[in-house]
Amino acid sequence: MSRTRQPPLVTGISPNEGIPWTKVTIRGENLGTGPADLIGLTICGHNCLLTAEWMSASKIVCRVGQAKNDKGDIIVTTKSGGKGTSTVSFKLLRPEKIGILDQSAVWVDEMNYYDMRTDRNKGIPPLSLRPANPLGIEIEKGKFPQKDLEMLFPGMSADFTSENFSAAWYLIENHSNTSFEQLKMAVTHLKRQANKKSEGSLACVKGGLSTFFEAQDALSAIHQKLEADGTEKVEGSMTQKLENVLNRASNTADTLFQEVLGRKDKADSTRNALNVLQRFKFLFNLPLSIERNIQKGDYDVVINDYEKAKSLFGKTEVQVFKKYYAEVETRIEALRELLLDKLLETPSTLHDQKRYIRYLSDLHAPGDPAWQCIGAQHRWILQLMHSCQEGCVRDLKGPPGLHSATLDLDGDVRASVPGHLGQTASLKRGSNFQPGRDDAWRYQTPHRVAFVEKLTKLVLSQLPNFWKLWISYVNGSLFSETAEKSGHIERSKNVRQRQNDFKKMIQEVMHCLVKLLRGALLPLSVTEGGGRQCRGWEVKAELSGQGLAHAIQTLRLTYESLTALEIPNDLLQTIQDLVLDLRVRCVVVTLQHTAEEVKRLAEKEDWVVDSEGLTSLPCHFERCVVHSLQSLREVLECKPGEASVFQQPKTQEEVCQLSINIMQVFICCLEQLSTKPDADVDTAHLSVDVSSPDLFGSIHEDFSLTSEQRLLIVLSNCCYLERHTFRNIAEHFEKHNFQGIEKITQVSMASLKELDQRLFENYIELKADPIVGSLEPGIYAGYFDWKDCLPPTGVRNYLKEALVNIIAVHAEARLEICTLRDTVAAHLTPESRSSFKQALEALPQLSSGADRKLLELLLSRVRSGVHLQLACFQAAPPPAVKTQVPSR
Repeated sequence: MSRTRQPPLVTGISPNEGIPWTKVTIRGENLGTGPADLIGLTICGHNCLLTAEWMSASKIVCRVGQAKNDKGDIIVTTKSGGKGTSTVSFKLLRPEKIGILDQSAVWVDEMNYYDMRTDRNKGIPPLSLRPANPLGIEIEKGKFPQKDLEMLFPGMSADFTSENFSAAWYLIENHSNTSFEQLKMAVTHLKRQANKKSEGSLACVKGGLSTFFEAQDALSAIHQKLEADGTEKVEGSMTQKLENVLNRASNTADTLFQEVLGRKDKADSTRNALNVLQRFKFLFNLPLSIERNIQKGDYDVVINDYEKAKSLFGKTEVQVFKKYYAEVETRIEALRELLLDKLLETPSTLHDQKRYIRYLSDLHAPGDPAWQCIGAQHRWILQLMHSCQEGCVRDLKGPPGLHSATLDLDGDVRASVPGHLGQTASLKRGSNFQPGRDDAWRYQTPHRVAFVEKLTKLVLSQLPNFWKLWISYVNGSLFSETAEKSGHIERSKNVRQRQNDFKKMIQEVMHCLVKLLRGALLPLSVTEGGGRQCRGWEVKAELSGQGLAHAIQTLRLTYESLTALEIPNDLLQTIQDLVLDLRVRCVVVTLQHTAEEVKRLAEKEDWVVDSEGLTSLPCHFERCVVHSLQSLREVLECKPGEASVFQQPKTQEEVCQLSINIMQVFICCLEQLSTKPDADVDTAHLSVDVSSPDLFGSIHEDFSLTSEQRLLIVLSNCCYLERHTFRNIAEHFEKHNFQGIEKITQVSMASLKELDQRLFENYIELKADPIVGSLEPGIYAGYFDWKDCLPPTGVRNYLKEALVNIIAVHAEARLEICTLRDTVAAHLTPESRSSFKQALEALPQLSSGADRKLLELLLSRVRSGVHLQLACFQAAPPPAVKTQVPSR
C-alpha cells in the first residue's frame, strides 16, 4: 500500500557544527504531522530522539549526542512518511575539557556535566578535572577482561588522577593497539604540555615581580609600626583607628554601591530562575502536556514523556522538582485507571486490547491487566450467549409471524444448506413429493435451527480473538520489550499458574454452548440441572430430519473453525458428543417420518396397471425409502474425529426396529388396499379390464374394479416386492452401513409371505363363492317344509342348473387341469405332480383321437392367447456373475 505522505527531507541545520550536546535547529520538509508521528532522529549516527522537540512539519529542535562519526547526515523517520534523507551534514567537534580554574573565552555549558538519561550528577571534584586524553592520541579500548587486569596490577588503578595510578595498566586498557610511533608522539605531547604549564607560571611571576616586592615592603612597614606602638589593647590605638577607618570606608562603599549591588543580586536571582525554568521547562510543562495528550489520545507521547521524566527526576531531592513530579505521577495514575477501564470495556477489538495492555505494561500498572482483560472477555462471551438464547425465546413467544425466522443468506458464518435438500429422487414414476419443497425450506428455517446458526456465529466471532489474546499473553507479545524484561520472571510464574484457569474458561464456554444448543434441539436429553438452558422452548415439539441435518452441518462447520485455531481436541469433545447425539436423533426422526409417509401411500394408489401387471405403488414405496436414506447420507458419514452413528448396540436395535416398522407399515397398506370396499375405489383412471377371461386383454370404460381384481393386483405387487423392491431396499440399507440388515429382510419377507398367503386364500374363497352361491338359494328357496311337501313331480331348476355347471366344469376340467399343470411345471413339487395325476385319472379318459386333437388345439390356443401371462411362470434364469462396469 502506498504511503499517504512523502518521506522526510532535511534541507538545513543551524549551526552546522559543534561539540556534543550542542542545541541545533533542523529545517526541512515533511518532518512529521505531530510529536507522535516523529519516531526516529539520528545525527552522525547517534539517536537524538530523546532530546528532540517537534515544532512543526518543517522545524525540529534537539541536542547533538555523543556521535560515533565526526561528520554525518541528519536522518528523520516518521510514521506517515517513513525514513527520510538529508541534503546537508553536521560536523561534530571534539573540545578539550576545561577546568574550573582554567581561563576560557566562552561560557562552559553545565550540560556537559549532567547526564539527562540516568539523572545522576557525575560529582567530579573541581580540582580533579583533567583532560580525558592526556596523551593527545586516539583512545582504542582493548578487550582485556577487567578481572585479569586487576589480578595483574593488584592495588593499582588505571585512573591517572588516582594516587595508585599505573601507567602500564592505562596503556594496556586504552592503547593496546597503538603503534610505537604514535606513543612517541604522545611523549612529545606530554612534554609540550608540561613546558606550557611551567612557562605560564614563570611568566606570571616575572610580570608581577615589582608588585610583589612593593606589597612585601608595605606589609613589613605596617608590621614594624604596630610593634612600635605597643598599645594594641588601648582605645585610640593605631589598630583601633585603622579598623574605624576601614569600617567607614566599607560603609561608604556600601552606601555608594548598595542600589547597584541590589539590582545585580536581583538580576542574578531572576536570571538563575529563568535559567532553571528554561532548562527544566520539560518538567514544569509536563502535567499540562500529559492532560492535553490524553485528551487527544496520544498515549505513546505521554508514555515517552513519563519515562523521560522518571529517569531524570524520579529520585531527585529538589523540592520544586519533587512537587512537579508528584503532579506527573497523579496524572499518570489517572491515565492508568482510564486505560484499564478502556481495556475492560466490551465489546472491543483484539488490536485495541493489545494496545491498551502494552500501554499499561509500559506505565507499570499494578496487578496483571492482561489477565483481567481475559477474564472480562470470558464473562462477556458467556453473557452474549445467554442474551442470544433469551432473545430467540422472546421472538418465539412473539407474534405468529416470528415463529419461523428467516435466515440471513448473506451472513458471514451462515452454514450452507445440506446438499441432500437440493437433490431429486432418481426414480421417475409416480412421485408424490411436491416440487420446490426443498428450495422453499432453504429460505425458511425453523426458529430453533436459526438460533443454532445465530449462536454458533456469535461464538465464532468472539472466541478466535479470545484465544489469540491468550496466545499473545503466553508468548509475551502483549508487552513491550522493556516491560517484558522487567516482569519476565513474574509473568512466567503467572502463566504457569493460569493455564489451568484459562482451560476452565474455554471448557465453560464450550459447556455453555452445548447446553444451550442441546436445550433447543434435544430438550428431552437435558438433565434437571440444565433446565435453564431449555427454558422457553417447547419440549414436546420435535424438529424434522431436515432441521436436525441443517443443525448438524452448522455444528460441524463450527467444530472445524475452532479446530483451525489449534484449540486442543479435549476442550471440543463436548461438541463432538452433541453432534453424535444429533446424528442419532436425526436418523430416528427421519425413519419415523418415513413410516408416516409410507402409511399415506395407500391414498396415492390409482390402480393403473402396467404391462407387467403392477401399479406404481411399489415404486412409490421404494422411492420414498431411497429418498429418506439419501437425505441421511451426510448425517451417517463420519467426519474426522467423529464416531459411527451405529456404535451403540441400543442405537442399532432402535434403527433396525424402525426399518422393520417401515416395511411392515407398507405391508399393512397393501392389506388395507386389498380389503378396501368397492365404493372407496376410484375407477376414473382404470384403463384395463382385469376380470376378463384373458385378465388384461379388453378395455371397458364403464367397468368397476371388483374384489377379485383388487386381490390379483395386490398379489402381483406382493410378488414384485418379494423379488425386487425389498432386495433393492436392503442393498440401500447396506450401502448406508445400516446394521441388522438380515433381520430386517427376514422379518419383512416373513410378513410379506404371510400377507400373500392370506390374500391368496381370500382369492380362492372368492372364486368358490359363485358355485356355492348358486346352490344355497335353491336349497332354501320357498322355505321348504316336509309337512307341506307336495308329491314330487320332477327335479327343481336349481339342481338342473347346478348339474349343468358341474357338467360344464367337468367337460373343461381336463383342458383347465392340463393348462394349469403346464403353466406351473417349473415350480411343481413331487406332491403337486401327484395331485395333478390323480385329478386327471379321476376324469373320463379320451378314447378317440379327435378328442385328443381337440385338446391339443385348445391348449395351443390358450398358450398363444396368454403367452405374456404364461411367461411370468417360467423358471428364472441363473444369476449372472456381476462384473465391474467402468463408469463413463
